[in-house]
Amino acid sequence: MGTPRTLYGKVWDRHVVDPGTADLLYVDVHLVHEATSAQAFAGLAEAEPRRGVRRPDLTLAVEDHNVPTDSLTVRDPVTLLQVGTLRQNCATHGIELYPHGHDRQGIVHVVGPELGIVQPGMSVVCGDSHTSTHGAFGALAFGVGTSDVEHVLATQTLALARAKTMAVEFVGVPPRGVQAKDLMLALLAEIGANGARGYAVEYRGEAIRNSSMEARMTICNLSIEAGARVGMIAPDEVTYEYLRDRPYAPVGDDWDAAVADWESLRTDDDATFDRVVHVDVSSLTPFVTWGTNPSQAVPLAEAVPHPDDFPDAEDRRAAERALEYMDLTPGTKMRDILVDVVFLGSCTNGRIEDLRQAAEVLRGRKIAAGVRMLVVPGSMTVRRQAEEEGLGKVFHDAGAEWRLAGCSMCLGMNPDRLAGAQRCASTSNRNYEGRQGTHARTHLVSPAVAAATAVAGHLAVPADLD
Repeated sequence: MGTPRTLYGKVWDRHVVDPGTADLLYVDVHLVHEATSAQAFAGLAEAEPRRGVRRPDLTLAVEDHNVPTDSLTVRDPVTLLQVGTLRQNCATHGIELYPHGHDRQGIVHVVGPELGIVQPGMSVVCGDSHTSTHGAFGALAFGVGTSDVEHVLATQTLALARAKTMAVEFVGVPPRGVQAKDLMLALLAEIGANGARGYAVEYRGEAIRNSSMEARMTICNLSIEAGARVGMIAPDEVTYEYLRDRPYAPVGDDWDAAVADWESLRTDDDATFDRVVHVDVSSLTPFVTWGTNPSQAVPLAEAVPHPDDFPDAEDRRAAERALEYMDLTPGTKMRDILVDVVFLGSCTNGRIEDLRQAAEVLRGRKIAAGVRMLVVPGSMTVRRQAEEEGLGKVFHDAGAEWRLAGCSMCLGMNPDRLAGAQRCASTSNRNYEGRQGTHARTHLVSPAVAAATAVAGHLAVPADLD
């Protein structure tokens, strides 16, 4: 019997091709998009001798960050340059690409899982921090910088130091109406935006075992907001059923062999973590952010905190800065905060389950006067499924803008930006200053809260509409 290992340790050990202070890891899947890849490809071309892509068959590219979602016409010259460069690089190196307008195009962290490309036990990298999303499948998935993207393109390997391990135990069963986003905002409020820095996090507990794959992807996606580089969940029957019959999933005897292998991807009973955090979710209510980092969050039923509520001096200063930027007064009830825009989408909450949750709230209702709502599916596959289920009509009838797939208003890299100091209830992952526009004020919420807020015109939960 060997030393007991965590899930993270088991998957890490599978990929070490040269151990050291920084282990050299083999990469099973490399995901690429237009916003961060150009310099990496240029590095290959400028190297002496010139380098190619070592495993184009293990590389998949999409256009997502910069592309417009209101039409298939790209007007911005920077976007034209970026997508044109990606298309040329993919053609040169034989990399499969889903460009703007392709029926499989979408956000890289939505497209990969829905195709079954990402599977338990794999290593997955991308030039995007929210690659942690794929850890929901029991994969070792993390974002990398431009120089690392170039290294993976050239060698299909990456040197990386092993992280410390953290277990997040969600204790109890969440009440009805509490979603995966709420669990993570509650965790962030407890441990802080850097509370998991240096750790690989494994999410555990009954709330995780009972959750869907979409919810698990939301949870692992937000690991980055806690400062972690990796978030993981052990695969189980929920994972297998999600992957079964996906385009890239194993079939026949290969499927049976894969599942038998995936069954071993569990943290051993006697394994220990460097840190364990318990979060009681049995009485949790929907959360919303009030500040300018994702840990500045409170239950929506509460009020904007006062800086003096924070015992740590740095936290007090951060709260003061956030309240000034957000133009909020301590003691203001969160429900009294009016919004200008509601954004439903992103790699955090742009999947079919997220759209269903929002549509259930919007069905038969109208968006409040003066409020603009953008609904942006995470992929064209999600969009087609939503339309087949009648969800697109629900959004349209409610007065929302039903868009094409892309990152959209998650970040200010495309035409979907907030204007001036508009206030937005957003299902995305970051509420930093200027994230959704130069002076944008962002409140992170779940899909159900986003929909209720759009109808009410102020931060609200679905029960407020009854």
